[in-house]
Amino acid sequence: MAKKNINEMSFLDHLEDLRWLLVRSTIAVIVMAFITYFFSDYLFDTIIFGPTRASFFTYVYFCELSHSLGFADSICITEMPFIIQNTEMEGQVNVFIWICILFGFILSFPYILWEVWKFISPALYKNEKKNAKIFIFFSSLLFFIGVIFGYYVVIPMSVNFVATFTVSSVVVNQFTLDSYIGMVKTSIIASGLFFELPIIIYFLTKLGLVTPNFLRKYRKYAIVIVLIIAAIVTPPDVVSQTIVAIPMLLIYEASIFISVLVAKKEKE
Repeated sequence: MAKKNINEMSFLDHLEDLRWLLVRSTIAVIVMAFITYFFSDYLFDTIIFGPTRASFFTYVYFCELSHSLGFADSICITEMPFIIQNTEMEGQVNVFIWICILFGFILSFPYILWEVWKFISPALYKNEKKNAKIFIFFSSLLFFIGVIFGYYVVIPMSVNFVATFTVSSVVVNQFTLDSYIGMVKTSIIASGLFFELPIIIYFLTKLGLVTPNFLRKYRKYAIVIVLIIAAIVTPPDVVSQTIVAIPMLLIYEASIFISVLVAKKEKE
């Protein structure tokens, strides 16, 4: 049966396409999550719990950076004064399942983008439909860069902050497994999606919902928000806050630049 033209599709037809988009995307996530199962030992021991060790790459690099900038051992980490414990009967089982699903989503993200593109492409012009590969490539690239940023920057800085912060020497940090994994999931996904901002701005500008002037007008608020986020997830030192804030500000500036290009093209 031939696929209907977008002008011939009813609201229910669009809902049906959306339903199948969600079904196929969910299947892709489950398949990749199942594949992740076979690498679970490496996934948990090396990746998930890597930031809990003082030998983690980010901590070592920041220590070397501290020395090169003349700050001595100001941001060097020699130990992680906390333990992670499981306090629920099915805690480790639930964590295992959700981490596999998380990495299943990350690995299947390019396919999900392809499904999204197929869903929105009927509403695009013929010349825009040819940009499918470019859209998927750059969207996936930005997402993976964001995931890497979240893993190697946001998570270590967050772990270091909460591990070293104390209200009294009487209190001993014993974090629950669920709280640690929740922080890992939030940091990775939030960073990955934040780096998709240029792509989101591209489509919002094409739809006329966002303009370059709007983004410039609220730039100062965006800077304040980014600095607040950087201050929350990092230790109270300028170097760490700058390392987190600069990439986020660059992403926002890149979004403004893309919005300018799209608006100019639409005007022409």
